[in-house]
Amino acid sequence: MTQFDPSTALRRVLLALLVVGALSMAADLLLLAHYESAWMLVPFAALAVGLACAGARIARPSALTVRTLKGGMSLLFVTGLLGLVLHYQAGLEFQIDMDPTLSRWALFWKVARMKAPPPLAPGALLQLSLLGLAATYRDPLVTRPQIAQPSGAPL
Repeated sequence: MTQFDPSTALRRVLLALLVVGALSMAADLLLLAHYESAWMLVPFAALAVGLACAGARIARPSALTVRTLKGGMSLLFVTGLLGLVLHYQAGLEFQIDMDPTLSRWALFWKVARMKAPPPLAPGALLQLSLLGLAATYRDPLVTRPQIAQPSGAPL
């Protein structure tokens, strides 16, 4: 009988949450018609890469797929940061067109509270990427066992 490993169970739950979250986000973006320009397709590509990496890690657990998942989650993280910048810039342009007399502070708060484009919506990509990275934390497929040093031997 195999021994229950809580870290393996947690890793599986994190990967399942990552897949469900990525699929949900892709559906949400489709329903919002988030495909009107090339820049709007970037999150779809990043989500597809992230899903492919998670699928590979689930289907073929190995050190390579763990590292691939880390790379895919890094891409998702960068995409989330880029999305935050692009959403903020779009909101900023709109608010400046609406009222060019706003002070910087008032302009910031106007943009931060906008409904379209929602300035913090890309933060969900950041959350998904961190979820995926958490699933790779100290993965035994990558972590090498420490070689015991004889006592008194220099490190």
